[in-house]
Amino acid sequence: MSGWRVPRRVLSRLPLRLKRAVLFREAHGRWPGRTTFTDKIDWRVVHDRRPLIGRLGDKLAMKDYATAVCPGLPVPAVLWTGDDVADLAEVDLPDRWVLKPNHGTMRVHVGTGRPDVAELRRVTVGWLDEPLYRTRGEWVYSQARRTLLVEEFLGAAEPPADFKFLVFGGRVELVQVDTGRFGDHRRRLYTPDWTPVDVAEAVAPGPVTAPPAGLPRMLEVAATLGAAFDFIRVDLYDVDGEVWFGELTPYPGGGLDAFDPALDARLGALWQLPPRSAVRAGEQGVG
Repeated sequence: MSGWRVPRRVLSRLPLRLKRAVLFREAHGRWPGRTTFTDKIDWRVVHDRRPLIGRLGDKLAMKDYATAVCPGLPVPAVLWTGDDVADLAEVDLPDRWVLKPNHGTMRVHVGTGRPDVAELRRVTVGWLDEPLYRTRGEWVYSQARRTLLVEEFLGAAEPPADFKFLVFGGRVELVQVDTGRFGDHRRRLYTPDWTPVDVAEAVAPGPVTAPPAGLPRMLEVAATLGAAFDFIRVDLYDVDGEVWFGELTPYPGGGLDAFDPALDARLGALWQLPPRSAVRAGEQGVG
């Protein structure tokens, strides 16, 4: 935002707290505090080492958590895990499937039919690395098992819309709907009663639509899955009126994505951070 930037070779050597402060200033043009939503994501990245938070960089652990907390909630089936995509040649996969790393984000490959191992090797170069802690200090990813996984594809021809519920202390406060994630990406925000919320952000706004058939169930599931957290984003899908689990996201945008200032302040006021003493147990990886 300000054009101020520290050389990456210098940044990589900084202690976590200073690294995060520099990254935050580069992203937002100011130093982090403890007031806004993005401030508090940054605080969590630096300080919160509770075991429950530590599980949230691991997609397989998230699925186990969702199943334990919401019995009967459909969770995309895991069809394979491993660290060598050549093994997929021996797996009986459906017509469509999804490959992703267990320990990262924003890396997704939608496959069709029998896998092309050579193509998958090209696609997944670097996927078993763990850059989000090393480069951005996002601690939860350092706690996850480094492996690849294939899960079932949800929906028909196109991936279903992402419904992301921002939950504070078990209460849903905002719904983010993302469509066209692999093409014309659009985003629309709503209050839980489906009133549109207009904000200024980098992603183009999506159209205002009627609430999905599964909204009441999604709100119930999001509140249940979020009850143990001071804040969590619960990602769900509505597939033909049936609610499916997606992910639990502890660091939306890593606290570094552009964020509407008014919404940043409003959501920050809703998030009651735990006391420092409550998050110190098992502290590790903070240097």
